[in-house]
Amino acid sequence: MFKSRKVHKEDVWDGVVIDKSQGMTDGSNLFHYVEVRLQDGTVKKVRVEKALWESLGAGDRLVKEAGTTAPVKAPR
Repeated sequence: MFKSRKVHKEDVWDGVVIDKSQGMTDGSNLFHYVEVRLQDGTVKKVRVEKALWESLGAGDRLVKEAGTTAPVKAPR
């Protein structure tokens, strides 16, 4: 079954990047993903834009606020 990794406007979360990956899940487009350990300990895999994906590394903090279309890298 297909599970969307797209970030939605109403999503709210804060977490630390634990892994990065990329893949051609639809067979023709390359998508970029990060796995984020949220503050409650759960792990969430989300799709992000290439520029953000390239700037992230393990241990970086991502914040997604309500009303925004994408998470942002939080300053250290």
